[in-house]
Order: sequence, then C-alpha cells, then structure tokens
Amino acid sequence: MEFVSGYRDEFLDFAALLFGWFRKFVAERGAVGTSLEGRWWQLEAQIRRLPQDPALWVLHVLPNRSVGISLGQGAEPGPGPGLGSARLLGDDPPLHLRDLSPYVSFVSLEDGEEGEEEEEEDEEEEKREEGGAGTEKVEPEEDQELAPSSRESPQETNPPGESEEADREAGGGKDGCREDRVENETRPQKTKGQRSEAAPLHLSCLLLVTDEHGTILGIDLLVDGAQGTASWGSGTENLAPRAYALLCHSMACPMGSGDPRKPQQLTVGDARLHRELESLVPRLGVKLAKTPMRTWGPRPGFTFASLRARTCHVCHRHSFEVKLTPCPQCSAVLYCGEACLRADWRRCPDDVSHRFWCPRLATFMDRAGELAALPFTYTAEVTSETFNKEAFLASRGLTRGYWTQLSMLIPGPGSSRHPRGHMPSLSLRGGDPYQLLQGDGPALMPPVPPDPPRALFGSWQDYYTWRGLSLDSPTAVLLTYPLTVYYVITHLVPQSFPELNIQNKQSLKIHVVEAGKEFDLVMVFWELLVLLPHVALELQFVGDGLPPESDQQHFTLQRDGPEVSVRPGSGISARPSSGTKEKGARRDLQIKVSARPYHLLQGPKPDLVIGFNSGFGLKDTWLSSLPRLQSLRVPAFFTESSEYGCVMDDQTMAVATGGGTSPPQPNPFRSPFRLRAADNCMPWYCNAFIFHLVYKPAQGSGTRPAPGPPPPSPTPSAPPALTRRRRGEKKPGRGARRRR
Repeated sequence: MEFVSGYRDEFLDFAALLFGWFRKFVAERGAVGTSLEGRWWQLEAQIRRLPQDPALWVLHVLPNRSVGISLGQGAEPGPGPGLGSARLLGDDPPLHLRDLSPYVSFVSLEDGEEGEEEEEEDEEEEKREEGGAGTEKVEPEEDQELAPSSRESPQETNPPGESEEADREAGGGKDGCREDRVENETRPQKTKGQRSEAAPLHLSCLLLVTDEHGTILGIDLLVDGAQGTASWGSGTENLAPRAYALLCHSMACPMGSGDPRKPQQLTVGDARLHRELESLVPRLGVKLAKTPMRTWGPRPGFTFASLRARTCHVCHRHSFEVKLTPCPQCSAVLYCGEACLRADWRRCPDDVSHRFWCPRLATFMDRAGELAALPFTYTAEVTSETFNKEAFLASRGLTRGYWTQLSMLIPGPGSSRHPRGHMPSLSLRGGDPYQLLQGDGPALMPPVPPDPPRALFGSWQDYYTWRGLSLDSPTAVLLTYPLTVYYVITHLVPQSFPELNIQNKQSLKIHVVEAGKEFDLVMVFWELLVLLPHVALELQFVGDGLPPESDQQHFTLQRDGPEVSVRPGSGISARPSSGTKEKGARRDLQIKVSARPYHLLQGPKPDLVIGFNSGFGLKDTWLSSLPRLQSLRVPAFFTESSEYGCVMDDQTMAVATGGGTSPPQPNPFRSPFRLRAADNCMPWYCNAFIFHLVYKPAQGSGTRPAPGPPPPSPTPSAPPALTRRRRGEKKPGRGARRRR
C-alpha cells in the first residue's frame, strides 16, 4: 500500500486529470457523433433534468497561431513519438517534474519562414489576432453557415470526418491511429523547416469551459490537420458542433468537483460562436447570455481553482468516471466499488494489503481534528478537504516570489514558474531578506524586534505575538521550515539528546538532507538568526535533487546595520571571521550546497541532521543514506506530512540499518495548509509530524534500542463491503500458510 499525497507535484496530478478527462470526452463524443439523432435527444433530455448550478459558466475560445507542441521521449534527448509524455501520464508517473522539456516542448511555428508571402500572411494573422483578442470586434462572415435549427441534430452540421478527427486528436481507436499515420506523412510537407519525425503538433484552438470561480469543467483541443494552417478562418471554423458537444459533456460529466449539473446561464467568449449557439443551448434548458463577453480576460479575482477530482486507489479512475466511496471501516481510502476494495484487501504480501492497514488508517484519521487545531483566523478554510489553495493565494495577492512555489498559479512577468536552484541575489533590494515573501499588498513581515526572545516558543501563537504578526497572516506556510529547525534545536534535541548540551553551543553545523523545496525557499532561513541571534549557523543542503550548477556553492548572509547582504564564499571552506567574533555578538548564516546523495558527502561531522517530508520509502538513495547516518550516529530529525509516512519511514529504517525511529509527535510549527490527497481522505500537512532516528546499538555496547510504538490493533479478517465474508476469508488464510 503506497500513498504519494504530499510528495508528488500537483502539476502532475493536474495533467493526468486534464488529459484523462479529454480522452474520455473524445471517445464518447465520437460515439455520440456517429450515432443516430435519437442518441442526441436522449443526452439532451438527460441534461435538461439535471439540477441547476447558480454560478455563471463561461465558454472560452483561445486561438493559437504561433506555438507548436513537440512530444519528447522522456529521458532521451530530442523529439520522439511521445513516449515521454506517455510515461508522464502513465500508471507509474514520476513524483517530481523539474524540467518539462524531455516530455513536452513548445516550439515557434514562425521560425524558419521563407518568402515575403509568408511574412505578409503572418502580419495579416497578427492583425486578425488583435481584432480577435476582444471578442466584441469579431463579426460573423456573410457567407458563414447557419447554425442548425432546434429540430436538427448537431452531427448533421459536422463536416465530414468529424468523429475520425476526434479519434485522431485523442490518439485512440483504429481509425484514429490510421489517420494519425496519414497526418504524420503529410504534415512535414506543410511544416516549415521541420523533419518528419520532429514535426510539431499545432494546437490551433482551445475550447475551455469554466465556471465564474475558475473551476475547469471541460476542455477540447483542436489540432490542425494536413493543411497545417493557423488562421481562424480555416483552422477553427465550424466550431458550433464541437462546442455544443463539449458543453453537453461538461454538464453530464464535469471535470472539476461536484455532481452533474447545468448552469442557469452561459456566456461565450467569441461573437461568432455565440451566434451559432443561440439555437443550440436552449435545448439543454440553459439560458444563453444576450451578448458575448465583450473582452476575453479574467477578472481580478478569477483564478483556475485547484481541482478536487478524486481517484480510486486501485484502478486510478477519476471521480468523473465512477462514483468513489471511502472504506466503510477506516473512511481513509477511496474505492470505485467492491472489486477494487476486495483486490486491495487481499494484496500480497499481507503488510501491503488494506486488511493490514485498515485499523491503522482509522487511528490516523482520528488525528484530523488535532492537526487542524491552529490559531489562525483562516484555519477553517485552509484545513478543509475542499480547500482552494489557488483562490486563497490569489485573493490575498500572493502570486509572486516564494508564493509561486506553493501553487500552480502562473507568476507575474519577469519571474519563472519554478525558479528552482537559483542562489539568492548577491544584491538584495533594500537589504530586505524577506522581499521574496511579499505579495502585492503591504509588507507581510514586520521589522525585527530589537531584543531577542526571552523565552522559547512552542507554538505559532507565541511566535506570532513576539514577532508582531497578525493571526491573519499566512506567512506560517513559508516559515514552517525555519521554525521547525528552531523547534528541533530548542526543544527536541535537549529532550532526546541532553548530553549534547546544544543550547549552550555558540555555533551549529546542520545538514539538511535530501533537500528540495526548502532550498528553493532558502531565504526564509534568515529567520533562524532572528530567533537565535547569538549562534553561528551553517546550513548545508545535500541531495541529488538539487541543481548540479549549484554544487559546492557557498555564500554567507550577514547583517550590515539594519540591512542584510549576501556575499559569496570560497568553495566549501568556512568564512574566516566567523569564529573570531566576541561572545554575545550577532552571528551570520552560512549556506552551502552539495548536489549529491548524502552517503557520497565527505566532510566534517555535523552537529545535527534534519530532513523535511522525507519519504524514506519513495527514494532508493535512502537505503544508502540511512546506513551513513547510522555510522555517524549524529542526532537526525525528520518531518513527515502524515502519520502514515512516519510508519513507512520506521519500516525503511529497520530494513536499511536494523534500527528504527522514535514515536512521531505533531509538529507545533506545521504548515496550516492542508495538502491535496487524490485517493484518500487522510489529513496531510507539510511538516506535520517529527521523529528522530533510533540507531542500532553498536556491537558490544550491551544497550537495547528505544521501544517502538505500541502494537496496532488486530486486523479484521474480511473486507467490510463484501457480502460473503466467510467464504472470501479462506483464500488469504491458505495463501499465508503456503508462504510459511
């Protein structure tokens, strides 16, 4: 049994959801489009009986004339038949996506143009694009085909080969494969300067159905065929049948969360398409706005919401395909039916089956209320299972800087989507180390208090009060990393390793192992010097996930009066003046980077090792890094996003070293944002729990390892939803005897 909630990039879940819905839509659209007119009447009658959604729905029309899509081979460089994208969305996708180019790359269709005629055509297309950006300027052509009447079936207005084209776009079906081969044979002659195997796909138009809140309800991709043109007149004419089919499917099977429904009112982002849909949309019992959207463009409060579509834990089908229900006993895992529950219940070996995990997951679910007990004013919103993270951040203007690391929102101009691995600028604007924490509003971080804290902080409430922060401030989402380090130094190490006397040390060397997102937020660790101003700190980020160009880099954050400056260091050597300061003077923060697995790191022994949301069982390098920590025998503390992850880490530690882990305890400085879980209902929070490694006793020491957690409650013998439990109970029992 394996859950990747909190570990896998949200973008990958989003891509799988998007293209999974699109494949289903294309398959069903082709079936309906080639059937008799009665099938459409049945679908329309079904939609008319659906409940109404009070939110306004929007049909967006997004033409594309200059960008093509090239599919790669994944790990292999260069273009390919799309094997990389298939792996990206397959049954075993990667957990992280630091570079999209091996899978999908975007190419300019305007490069390599020859002849003045093509340049003139491009200029004319740009003029038409400028006129089409505001939909009020788009006028229907005089010789345009009229939309079908209310008694006509939409497939009657389809051009020949409409269903075959849909199959070709989805890449499925026998006809689709055959026509896709024909298209590949003819496309290179039409594509400018491209080889046949590298010919990019041209997405001529994108149809997108959303509600007024930004929830994506449906999508249709119009890929140019053999003509390879990108003009509005040729590539995307006759949109009404496809748009109507998309609207029907979005109502009967909405991509986002929620049951099938129809909107009370629909608006269209294109004038011509609005005219063509005037006679079609009323068939569904939906009111079409009198006029199209005057201009295309999101309102200031509009954001594409985090999609809450869930998946079955076994077959991975989404909630828009099947009805998902949690396990009746633990209420933690989602299944699409008894078949998947029975298969998961009887998995072998027994310790990966749901029969083994069910009572344990039930105890994990009981911690949901405790984890959600936070003092912030927005706690109820951000700890809900339906938490809309993108809308929360957008409503507060948190769409740039470090905040872009927390969501799928596109950052503002001048900043990249995932600025991974970039060292902090050597010239901070205004000397403010918190500039990357700012949003579009007022400053989030108040000035540093003149006096150091007089007492140790053990909660967000105490820290916010001393720091002068309002409980409405969401900076705890970013500050969870330095505050967790602070809590380990001031509370956990003295409790578990009192012989180290760590609170009286004037310098600390800390290794942050398997570093990832926390290195992308490296400037937030300046807060450690605010909390521990008289300790010289050296943080060394270690992990093969760090960018190779940052390997062996070293820089120092130092205070210059009221400001902070960054100066580069010399390789991996320590700053010469760091050990010569007078006692009680303010110290600097040194940052070092080693882009390699921890077991390959060489250097002096650290005072402390810390890892964030480690996930021992999800990466093979831990099987070598944990024995390395066993040989160093230094205090090593790790956080996890769930109690389930702590149990898996204990099992991995036992396999790798023969040791174990301490009983996990909730982290008072955990992130308040609840993480999205696709196939389960367990509470996941960044840095939710903390534990430390319990090393295997050295030979001849005569000591025993610390006691582990208490034994779990006995596992039930049969799945809760099965009707014939006694008969189904025999097979697992016989299988266990055969294994013994």
